[in-house]
Amino acid sequence: RCVWVREGVGVIGTQNQTNPGLGKFGLDLLAKGAAPQAVMDAMIAEDGGNIAYRQLAVLNASDPPLAYSGTEVFENWGEAIGKDSVAIGNLLKTPDVAQAMVDAFEAAEGEHLVERLLRGLEGGLKAGGEHGDVHSAGVQVKDEYVWPICDLRVDWDEAPIARLRSIWADYQ
Repeated sequence: RCVWVREGVGVIGTQNQTNPGLGKFGLDLLAKGAAPQAVMDAMIAEDGGNIAYRQLAVLNASDPPLAYSGTEVFENWGEAIGKDSVAIGNLLKTPDVAQAMVDAFEAAEGEHLVERLLRGLEGGLKAGGEHGDVHSAGVQVKDEYVWPICDLRVDWDEAPIARLRSIWADYQ
């Protein structure tokens, strides 16, 4: 419901009180060549009066990433933008968790993209993670094909990021 990935196009994130329809809507605009700011503006307009409850992210291969957090997003929210990454989160232990995720991702430059994404998740967890229990985690990477080159997830575990790391080791 939250992360939408399309090969050769980019990534759209929609969360907090998510509107999954914005994922496909944003990817369709990116696929038509719209710049991330135009996509973000269109998603905000499309969602109308509910946008105050959303967090959005837009990432493609050629432009700086963008993040948006509405005025009614759940407490302790954060957003951070890196050179090649964007992190948004709510109900975080501290708003610094998003920046820790970006920092860990960016520090792993040169590693496989899945490895960088896992480092981002681990960096966020080390910075405090979410407020409350976390039981699920996932990572999906698409490239030039319709199918993902990696689509791994943990739907219920007491340590889902560690379990995801273990699954990645087996998958790799």
